Amino acid sequence: MAKVTFREERCKGCGLCVNACPRKIVKLDEEKLNALGHHPAKVDEMDKCVGCASCAIMCPDCVITVER
Repeated sequence: MAKVTFREERCKGCGLCVNACPRKIVKLDEEKLNALGHHPAKVDEMDKCVGCASCAIMCPDCVITVER
């Protein structure tokens, strides 16, 4: 199973990772704001992640790490 981690404090909530995920499991956390005032990205269903790293590739700020 893959593991995706986000550096939430640097995420600007652009949503590029959300659109890039083929499994549609990356979402913006509407319940949380980071220090920049943005909703950071998150993965709710980590067990469905296939580790393709599409989200990390699309992230312009390199806040996503994918471990397989």
